[in-house]
Amino acid sequence: PLELKEKGVAVVAVNYRLSPKVKAPGYIEDAAEAVAWTFSHIASYGGDPSKIYVSGHSAGGYLALMVGLDSSYLRKYGIDANHIKGLAPISGQTNTHYTIKKERGQSMAIPQIDQYAPLSFARKNAPPILLITGDAGLELPARYEENAHLAAILKQLGHTKAALYQLQGFDHGAVYAPGCLLMLKWIKEMEK
Repeated sequence: PLELKEKGVAVVAVNYRLSPKVKAPGYIEDAAEAVAWTFSHIASYGGDPSKIYVSGHSAGGYLALMVGLDSSYLRKYGIDANHIKGLAPISGQTNTHYTIKKERGQSMAIPQIDQYAPLSFARKNAPPILLITGDAGLELPARYEENAHLAAILKQLGHTKAALYQLQGFDHGAVYAPGCLLMLKWIKEMEK
């Protein structure tokens, strides 16, 4: 992405198998495998495995949260999810994702919080988390509120390194670019 180009960070852009060809947890496993690959290979590209941040927009933000909060996905590869330096989902879903609810024939309007909800795996010792959404009035329904819910649960658990930003005037798609810039600023502060 242009917003991350020539900004002093290496970007490992990954893809994952999509529904309906693959059902949950297939695409979460794909995301975990990509993060595990990065831990194992980034040094050979001049990167530092102790400085891996996991981010994504929309479904990618959901996957970043699932891989970073449900530590079972990375444990399969011998990696402690707490070694991720930071999670920075941009407009990620924190309840069970719409795609999974669609696969099950469930309502898109009624939230689900189960084994496929990042909220279910909130914990005090999770990596630092930067939660970014667009304007609550322009975003997908309840997207800001879901992220605010995760931030509140993390705080209640004693997690002290979570920040929540609602970017006024930006809808679900448009929040991506300013979200990347905010993430870069956050990474720079984390690396001080």
